[in-house]
Amino acid sequence: MESIGDDLRVMQRTPLAPAHVAALREAGTQAVYAAGSYLARPGQLADRFIYVVDGEIELVNAYTDERHVPSTLGPTQFMGEISFLNGGSFSMPMRAVCDTSVIEVPRATMLTLMSQIPEMSDIIIRVFSARRRGQIEQRHSTLVLIGEELDRDVRCIAEFATRNRIPYSSFELGSAEANAVAATCSLAPARSAVIFGRDTIVADPTPDKVARLLGLNLDLVDDEDFDVLIVGGGPAGVAAGVYAGAEGLCALVTEDIAIGGQAGTSSRIENYMGFPTGISGADLVWRGEIQAMKFGTQFAMPRRVAQLEVLTDGSFCATFDNGRRIRAKAVVVATGVQYRRLPIERLAEFEGAGVYYAATDIEARYSKGTEAIIIGGGNSAGQAAMFLSRTASRVRLLVRGRSLAASMSSYLSSRLEAEPTITIEYGAEVSALHGSDHLDAVTIRDTADGREETVPTRALFIMVGAAPNTGWLADLVKLDDKGFVLTGEAAGADSPYAASLPGIFAVGDARSGSVKRVASAVGEGSVVISKVWEFVDRGRRA
Repeated sequence: MESIGDDLRVMQRTPLAPAHVAALREAGTQAVYAAGSYLARPGQLADRFIYVVDGEIELVNAYTDERHVPSTLGPTQFMGEISFLNGGSFSMPMRAVCDTSVIEVPRATMLTLMSQIPEMSDIIIRVFSARRRGQIEQRHSTLVLIGEELDRDVRCIAEFATRNRIPYSSFELGSAEANAVAATCSLAPARSAVIFGRDTIVADPTPDKVARLLGLNLDLVDDEDFDVLIVGGGPAGVAAGVYAGAEGLCALVTEDIAIGGQAGTSSRIENYMGFPTGISGADLVWRGEIQAMKFGTQFAMPRRVAQLEVLTDGSFCATFDNGRRIRAKAVVVATGVQYRRLPIERLAEFEGAGVYYAATDIEARYSKGTEAIIIGGGNSAGQAAMFLSRTASRVRLLVRGRSLAASMSSYLSSRLEAEPTITIEYGAEVSALHGSDHLDAVTIRDTADGREETVPTRALFIMVGAAPNTGWLADLVKLDDKGFVLTGEAAGADSPYAASLPGIFAVGDARSGSVKRVASAVGEGSVVISKVWEFVDRGRRA
């Protein structure tokens, strides 16, 4: 994918073809916005596509009412952002600089038009993607965080936004920028806060509240029907979403934390075909998410399936953690795994305040200048060590065994051994955590002789073990002794990805016997849809 500079030039200079504009005119209606009027405000549903015929539209800073960037949108250009594809909300205010004439096409009509004219769709999606990356890199957003470095709730929102590629600005408590925003919002200075636009201060901030403001949570209608429900938004789930949409299935992907799953926490994947210089897990899955949305697959998050029931007609009813229910003819389980919590005293107390289970840009900021301790011997731990070595003063990788050969790719272990700022300590474990409101130090024990060393650190990363997220399925399908979903012959099914109950399929890390690699998860998610389509089609014909 092109650099951000290339993408911004595409956004500003590549017009739609005359035939595309003609299709917009036929499908939409013409409207005129007077100078100074707003075409979009933060949180407003992105329910229409807007093409500029004449005039000028500017991006506005929600806190100062001034133009946010020097460039504006003029004739032959169009408004919109990536949230348009999934029925989300506008994230920035847009205002007419002068009397501006536009063509407006309702979202549903526009999506149909894009599916019929792929060349136009490619231009629009490329521009939308460029705008999102530009927002993230330049921190152009209406979502503002104050006090992330001190407030755990604000830090949780920062992690949620980072992992879901949501643009936001973050200011230190007491900084001039923070005080200026606080004054604009009539907020007391020196107070941590999550703010969305001048008028919305999010009380007791949670990812769900922020997702609702941005339209990410997809407010589903009770008993809404889908052909397939894909539970889990990691590589396997997103790949299934791409192929389900491409095959014409009405598909919904749900994720309870962040699109990308555990793979989204990998800072650099170097052994995925097609990316010789590597790609972050978050970026890889984000590209897949856009591709899936292009084909009409919907995404809802943070949404957790609390209960799954089989209905009398053989279809399924899924109840989410907010009480809403949807129906689906088939279910793909792509819930992956999560790192195990270690039996270390005070561990829960420091989670999010010095103890982390991911190594993304945001955790790298928290690790700056400190000694980072990583527990684990797999590829994820190795990738985290290499990534954190750029910002941490030193990285210590604690491996319980005596070798990395069985658990880590050879290219990665060689890199670790060659990096002077990384130390690999075999037969080592963390025996104690120290600190008050935040982690200050850990005690490391040598399992061979029992010797202990207390090391000052503000960042401990736990990346060990793999516990499947399948508890909600225990009464419906057969699981192996570790909780992974049995499929194929082991489940008495005729498909390698079919579970013991017809209509339920499992792919990726949640499937018993799967290869725990991103590439294999993508492959399984892609392949399973052919069997899902056959199952749904049989049901339709019956």
